[in-house]
Formats: sequence, structure tokens, C-alpha cells
Amino acid sequence: MMNPLRIAADEWRLWYRSRLAMVGLAAVIGLLAGTATITALRVHTESKDRTEGQVQADEHFLTQPDRHPHRMIHYGHYVFRTPAPLAIFDPGIDALTGDAIFLEGHRQNSATFASAQASTNLGGFGALTPALMYQLFVPLLLIAFGHSVILRERELGTLPTLLAQGLSTSTLVAGKMLALVGLITLLLLPALLVLFFALANGASAIVSLTVVLSYALYLLVWAAIIMLASLTSRHRSWALGVLLGIWFSWTLLIPRLGATITRLRIPTAGKIEMDLLMQEDIRRAGDGHNATDPAFVNIRTELLAQHNVERVEDLPVNIRGVVAEASEAALTTIMNRYANTRMRLEVSQAKAVTSFGWLSPPLALSAASQTLAGTDLATHHRFLREAEKLRLDFVQGLNRIHAQQLRYQDDIDRSRNTEAEKRTRVSAESWSLLKKFSFSRAQANDRISVAFRYWMMLIAWVAGIAVACGLATRRLAP
Repeated sequence: MMNPLRIAADEWRLWYRSRLAMVGLAAVIGLLAGTATITALRVHTESKDRTEGQVQADEHFLTQPDRHPHRMIHYGHYVFRTPAPLAIFDPGIDALTGDAIFLEGHRQNSATFASAQASTNLGGFGALTPALMYQLFVPLLLIAFGHSVILRERELGTLPTLLAQGLSTSTLVAGKMLALVGLITLLLLPALLVLFFALANGASAIVSLTVVLSYALYLLVWAAIIMLASLTSRHRSWALGVLLGIWFSWTLLIPRLGATITRLRIPTAGKIEMDLLMQEDIRRAGDGHNATDPAFVNIRTELLAQHNVERVEDLPVNIRGVVAEASEAALTTIMNRYANTRMRLEVSQAKAVTSFGWLSPPLALSAASQTLAGTDLATHHRFLREAEKLRLDFVQGLNRIHAQQLRYQDDIDRSRNTEAEKRTRVSAESWSLLKKFSFSRAQANDRISVAFRYWMMLIAWVAGIAVACGLATRRLAP
């Protein structure tokens, strides 16, 4: 009696004898390898460029001559985010969000140097990557190979013979499924090579393994739906048409529909509109460049009372620096409020789109893959927050130097008195207060924990289709 492994071996032998099937398999594997190589080289180049850019930005800031501290606030500083090691497999939204931010006083600048234009749902093809190959095109190869695994036995008239010889329908289906699993294993080999390269560049071993398992689970969903179509269809053309319709719906139609519905359900204000609202709040907070602004009367009064003097000239601190520090803190509170509102809306939109993973497995896989690779929206928001913390620390550090090391009268006279201007220059050694920027991604366990919710979607798909296959197997007839 035939066992599942022998049935699978016969199926593999049949595929091997098909010249068209082998050409298609070789083409897809070659394309996977080529895409992986190109992506790895691109990410390696980007990582090198950003690392060098950070070194140069640090050097340019730290080697500035003696200056007025407020001039250094406006001179500003660049910070760069290097790609995650697993970006060579799934760059995620990195190409859309930018990899550098210019930090300066009184402003929260957007990330720049994005290599692709971001769309509303933070999606889009941008460039062909190994992740996209597995999400979109490998399923087409599985469909080509597997849509007729059961149908062929019907059409050739071998199904009645096999069943008459005592072969159970469950054993037959298990063998055919094992053949598809073997094909999936072969197709995952290029992914393993890419992930080994990522490991050599610092990727987490457990996260890399989880990425492979995620794609294996996703392709298992496709193997199950292919088997179901082959079990329930009477003709190859019908099975192939249904499967191609499912592919189109899962990979293109539902994700686009989900993004459109999300935009309508969770609208966001445009950047110009948000900036205008924010500027109105900022104007009410006062002008930190003007120590006599009515918004800072209380600071002036409290300082004079604290030091028991009547004139700001007699204060042991420079009130202009004190006001600048207080103004920056208030300004940052306003900017952070708007930034957090925007981020919450983006997170809500991303979650709403991903919820369509219950209707489209590629959406669930994409969310899991980007989360594990550290190339998702949460990582981008983490970069923005860490860059903002650095910005505020160095700006406020310079404001404190302004308040503590510069005399108020010199500060007032520096634009018309050369000697006063020289005395308001602080030593270049003070620029060392700028801390080196080192972006940290979420811990491996945290990423796996977040990705697990998307795994549940894929597991639900596999379980649901497996039940349907079980019912169809019982009704299998010649």
C-alpha cells in the first residue's frame, strides 16, 4: 500500500519530468536569488553611507569654532538611522519614511532622504525585494504546480484505481500535500541564505528563525487553498481560474480596498493644515528670542524676587538664556502634542489596514515580516522620538550655557560692540555636550510578541482551510 511519502515522491518525479515546471521553478529561484543579492547590496551601501554621514555630521558639529551658543542651536545637527540587518530581506517602509533628521532649535523637522514617495497607507511596491517576491509571486508558482494535484488523478482516470487498491482518500491528500510542502521548503532556501547573511551582520537568530517560520506558515496557507481548489473542482481551468482570482483578491484587491476604507474611516489632516494649527499655538506661547515678551513676565518677576535684585542686569544668570530654555520646553510640549496626535492616527490607520489580514493573508504576513525585521511604522516612530530626545537635550544644554556663562549686558551689546561679541562666544569644548546618536530598535522578544498577533491570523487561515480540506477529502469521489 502506498504511503504519503511515496505519493509525494511520485508527484515530485512528475514535476521533475516537466520541462516547463522546472524552467518556471529555476526562474523563480533565480529571481529570488537575484532580488536578494540586489537588496543586500543596496542595504549594505545605504548602511555604509548613513554611518559615514553620521560620523561626518558629528565631526562638523564638534569642530565648529567658538560661537554664541544660540548660533549653534540654529547651526543644528543631522542624525541618521542605519538599516536593520533584516532590511536586506524586508526593507518594509524604510524607503518611504526617510533615514535622516536635521535637529535644530524651535523645530521638529521631518525625516528626509526617503528613496520613494510615501503613500497614504505607507505601502506601495517601491522596489522588488525578497519579501515581496515571497508575498506576491511565489504563490503563483505554487498555483502553477499544485492546482491539478488531485484533478489530474480524476482526468487521467487513475483515481478509481488508487481507491480500489485500498488507498484512502486521506492518505492520497496527505501525500499530495507533502509534495507541496517539499516544494515550499525548496523555495525557502534562498530566504535562508539571505537570513544567514543578516545573521552575520548582527540580526537576532531567534527573530531570523521566526521570519522563516512566518513565510513558511504563509506559503502553507497557499498550499492548503490550492489543495482545497483541486479537491472541489472538476476541471483544471476552473481550479486555476478560482486560484488566480483568490491571488488577485488577496494580494491586490483587498489590500487596496483596506487602504481606501481606512482613509475614509480615519482621515488625517494634511501637513500644511497641521502646521498652521501648531504655529497658532506656538505664537500664543511667546517668542523665546525676546526676553521682554509678555508670555515670560512671570519668569522675570520670579528671578528678580529669588535673587533679591531690581534689574535683570544684576541677576547672576542671563535672563535671555533662561527665557530661551523655558520657551524651548513649552514649544517642545506643543510640538510633541501634535507629533503624538499624528503618530496615533498613523498607528490607527496601520492597525485598521492590517485588520484586513483576516480577509487577506498577505496583509497579515507583511505586518509580521516588517515587525520582525524592524522596518515597520513602530520602528520609524521610535526613530522620531529618539531623535527628538537628542534634539531637546542638546538645545537645552546650549540654552543653559547661554544662561550661565554669558553676561546679560554683553548679550545685549554684541551686535554693536566687537568686544562684547567676542565675550559672548563660548569655548568650542562646550559642543561636546552633544551625545552621539545610536538608534536602538525594539528587543527581539518584543518584536516577536507583536508579530504573534499576525501569526494568529495566518494560523486561523491554515486551520480554517484545513477543516474545509478535511470535509472535501471525505467527499472525494472518482
